[in-house]
Amino acid sequence: MSRTAVITGGASGIGLGLAEALLRRGDAVVICGRSEQKLRLATERLSEICGERLRSVVADVSVEGDVETLFSAASEAFGIPDMLVNNAGAFDGGAIEHLSLGSWDRVIGACLTGSFLCTREAFRQMKSRGRGRVLNIGSISAQRPRLNSAAYTAAKFGVEGLTQAAALEGRQWGISVGCLHPGNVLVERRLESGLAADDEPMMSVESIVRAALAMLDMPDGVNFLNAIVLPTEQLYVGRG
Repeated sequence: MSRTAVITGGASGIGLGLAEALLRRGDAVVICGRSEQKLRLATERLSEICGERLRSVVADVSVEGDVETLFSAASEAFGIPDMLVNNAGAFDGGAIEHLSLGSWDRVIGACLTGSFLCTREAFRQMKSRGRGRVLNIGSISAQRPRLNSAAYTAAKFGVEGLTQAAALEGRQWGISVGCLHPGNVLVERRLESGLAADDEPMMSVESIVRAALAMLDMPDGVNFLNAIVLPTEQLYVGRG
């Protein structure tokens, strides 16, 4: 049976890879992103698979009105979403004494506030049907911080806390909430910014997509609460 998914940050990286996988197996997908140009390119690529089961919405998930518009568009096109994937995020590092409030707000807004706003809207719709699934894309930074990543680490720790709280609230309504914590993934952002250093082991987007699908495909009444997926050789336990 086909389902409907709302994927934030769906114009690139993990979000785009997951949208493609869901479309290929017959699901309907609504993606959003802040960049109209990137979203247009992603829509063109995904429309080659099935444009009829695809919608795209320009939205900043840290803005309440944009999130309301996103979910209105999704429900008008395909009905109440079966799945929400909170994938949108931002990274801005540097020593904490040099980290500006603007950078902090941008990261917290994209990673944490956006996940809250979208989860809230999804709950409002899913409760009326008595089922649904939310998957938050976290990070192993929510388990083991990386040096000079105060905003990102705080945001991802927050996403983990939001997951736990939402899972507790959602269970009486048949809504499952889980969190997938990726390690180093070779996405466009890493390539463009030079973060994909030669000495950093990386895994493909496809690897994380496989894990996300496993979590999303649990039967109703079963919650895949947490998963950590990382390259075998990546620094993790006690990393500096």
